[in-house]
Amino acid sequence: MDGFHLSNRQLAALGRAQRKGAPDTFDAFGYRNLLQRLRASDRSRETVYAPGFYREIEEPIAASIAIAPQTSLIITEGNYLLLEDDPWPRVREMLDEVWFLDVDDELREERLIARHRQFGRTEQQAKDWVRTTDAPNAERIEAVAAKAERQLWWSGTCIRFKAV
Repeated sequence: MDGFHLSNRQLAALGRAQRKGAPDTFDAFGYRNLLQRLRASDRSRETVYAPGFYREIEEPIAASIAIAPQTSLIITEGNYLLLEDDPWPRVREMLDEVWFLDVDDELREERLIARHRQFGRTEQQAKDWVRTTDAPNAERIEAVAAKAERQLWWSGTCIRFKAV
């Protein structure tokens, strides 16, 4: 799904650059259309190209992931697959199942800060971004976790099924 981040240019034009990663900073309809195309029954000879996201430049790049026609299982990832705000339910319709991976808040924030630092933010900038952007997004995601077909818990060393 990260390949469907709006470009930095579009985010700036829309006044959303400071919230990059929030639900409305993605081309969710484009993502849905890709999933719809992948589900099409007659793609036995068609390679489908999907965009990728490259942290070293903080931008998506179109057609950078090739999905071969013989691919029989596609696993996609996305924070907002369970949201009830349009257009996310339309994305959800394209999926057979959605699993929720619960990560301890402290571990998640620690890893997010490290990732932001790795790609150029200062320690304070990284902490501020996590507090003002990543944490509110995580709260929205956690609020709809019960809608997932399966819930998993990541301890930092292994994944376990959660009792629901």
